[in-house]
Amino acid sequence: MNDSTRVEWREWGQDAFDEAEVADVPVLCALTATWCDHCHEMDAETYAEPRIAAHINDGFVPVRVDVDSHPRVRDRYNMGGFPSTVFLAPDGTVLTGAGYLGPDGMRQVLDSVRTMWETKGAGAGRVPRPLREDEPPASELSTDIEASMLGQLTESYDEVAGGWGTEPKFPLPDALEFALKRDREMALRSFDAVGANLLDEYEGGFYRFAAERDWAGLQHEKLLDSNGALVRAFENAYLTTGRNEYREPAERTVEFLTTTLWNDDDEAFANSQAPGEPEAYGLEPTEREAADDPPVDERVFAGPNALAVEGLLTYYAYTDDKRARRYAERALSTLRTELLEDGVARHRLESAAEDESSEEATCLLSNQARTLAALTTTASTLDADAVTEAEAVADATVDRLRNGNSFLDSEGDGVGLCDRPLRPLDTNVALADGLVELAVLTGEDRYRRIARETLEEFAGASDRFGVQMARYATVASRLLEGPLVIRVGDEPGSELHRAALRLADHEKVVVPAAGGLEAGIARAERGERVSAPAETPEQLSERVQEILE
Repeated sequence: MNDSTRVEWREWGQDAFDEAEVADVPVLCALTATWCDHCHEMDAETYAEPRIAAHINDGFVPVRVDVDSHPRVRDRYNMGGFPSTVFLAPDGTVLTGAGYLGPDGMRQVLDSVRTMWETKGAGAGRVPRPLREDEPPASELSTDIEASMLGQLTESYDEVAGGWGTEPKFPLPDALEFALKRDREMALRSFDAVGANLLDEYEGGFYRFAAERDWAGLQHEKLLDSNGALVRAFENAYLTTGRNEYREPAERTVEFLTTTLWNDDDEAFANSQAPGEPEAYGLEPTEREAADDPPVDERVFAGPNALAVEGLLTYYAYTDDKRARRYAERALSTLRTELLEDGVARHRLESAAEDESSEEATCLLSNQARTLAALTTTASTLDADAVTEAEAVADATVDRLRNGNSFLDSEGDGVGLCDRPLRPLDTNVALADGLVELAVLTGEDRYRRIARETLEEFAGASDRFGVQMARYATVASRLLEGPLVIRVGDEPGSELHRAALRLADHEKVVVPAAGGLEAGIARAERGERVSAPAETPEQLSERVQEILE
């Protein structure tokens, strides 16, 4: 039983569904997160109410799911945010669902679900659309995809407040990076809005989102994955503009990651920091320093750590910052030695006994894609030999998760609807992006072919993708035009290699220790175009400009 409620919670697993089957009652599935303020409020205001708790305990099998520990459950049952309150038949199909429910709303829903169950039983259950339509609409890639996404961004751009859409306002790092190369003014105004409104000026790090169109109603949780992605995005804005106003938010966030979210015991980054007391955010710095620190979820997850490594190495590549490099290397070492085996990233750092009993001890596409990106970034910036591990991750992902021409989110059976295949667009795109870079680093065109086939599997619906999927258009562009590639004969760290990293195209791929080039020589490529050799940073800059003209 959860200490903060009166509900007799069960763990997610087959036992709970078997219990519901025998008792002929629905399952109440509560999707929650440690960093979710509204989840804690619902515990205190709704689940702690004695009559509501008694109603749930008597007429339902209540199950609590931590969404960070169980991403497959999250992706199949999420009702649009957290908490998600989902009522299931014993076969895992969905009866109905909602988000946050106060006491009055919960009483009404409990009565409604009980009536539904008494009249229709399991026949009222349904399978959500993404799990019914297994095959996405395929088509060929075209330049229209990039133009369509730019049109989406332009149409939804908020001229007054910056960013895209109305409310809530999320930072959307992939959209920021896509726009940076295609409509710099729109991108930089949105970077300005994110930096001005979501950055914690006192402790560093970015808040998760703002509830209102004008960036009011801040949600003060800070998640490792979004902060890692925003370090990369802001540093790419710095690369493009050379302006410190974009480097400084990245710098403050690196400080936050390497202090507040650093887990010394596990030599990796903690998962998140929950919101603090609301009144603390309005205090002066000296007063805030005396306030209690918001709690940190110390758990170490592979995917968010990989994103943080990628962000810190991007920061290091453009600044030579030793702190960012040192912490990236430490987290990367833990990822490589404790979480990665035979090309498969284990979801969470934990004891072997715990891992064996965990439903998420499986190959997950999100972890694979993020780990691949961390390793290709490592190969470009620090250690050319990391490409061997990147290949192992890519090969394991293709072998275990590729189904047709795209990828499933996981392998194997699962409880409830987790036994149904799901092809998440965002992680398919992230993996394809990593495969594009891996093809350049290795010279193996099969990775590029798989990346293209993956994107083509979804291309029939690309004109309907919203701004959240801007990365799809970025990767499509890289496949159609070929990314800018800079090959350097030197090992990582030479003056010529460092200059290559800092040339202002954040979508480029830098290949150190490139075969066929002598030390002290670099060249630029794009598609069929190959530059003359360069021996100095100045020559290399000229060669790149010639290629891009």
